[in-house]
Amino acid sequence: MGTNDVSDARRALRVSGPEIPRVLDSLRRIVRLLRVASRATEKEIGISGAQLYVLQELAEEPASSVNELAERTTTHQSSVSAVVSRLVERGLVARRPSPEDGRRVNIEVTAAGLEMVSQAPPTAQVQLVEGLRSLTDEQREMLADLMERWVAGSHLEMGPVPFIFEEDIPPETPETPDA
Repeated sequence: MGTNDVSDARRALRVSGPEIPRVLDSLRRIVRLLRVASRATEKEIGISGAQLYVLQELAEEPASSVNELAERTTTHQSSVSAVVSRLVERGLVARRPSPEDGRRVNIEVTAAGLEMVSQAPPTAQVQLVEGLRSLTDEQREMLADLMERWVAGSHLEMGPVPFIFEEDIPPETPETPDA
């Protein structure tokens, strides 16, 4: 971005209506909540906020696949897969053969994972989802449309995104039955 582009962008902010600062302040509040909550989670229990979110989901109910867990966490499958792998490495989650279908693998929280969940603070993601649920279906649809337009208008990438404050997602790979 050249110097003139930056000047034009700053000028545009100054001459716009009062809604731009309101939107940016709301975004700043959300980012701050996520940053502060993620740091607190890492400091208190030693895992990221995204890892805790997945762990809490699995503590409520095991998942029969990464895709199911991705749906439950409203996150891309490849992001969930990476987080689950980190949790498995730490012994907080286990992949176990499904008793109903030997070709499938259930994803379950371990005793160590349950202990961690019992000591953990609530995640910021849960707080934000609760806020979204307070909106009507129509309002959520409108917000989703407007957010997507804003992201596109900001020339940001529209593909799959990782959990907040997690590393980039790995290259997309098809899910196998044991994933």
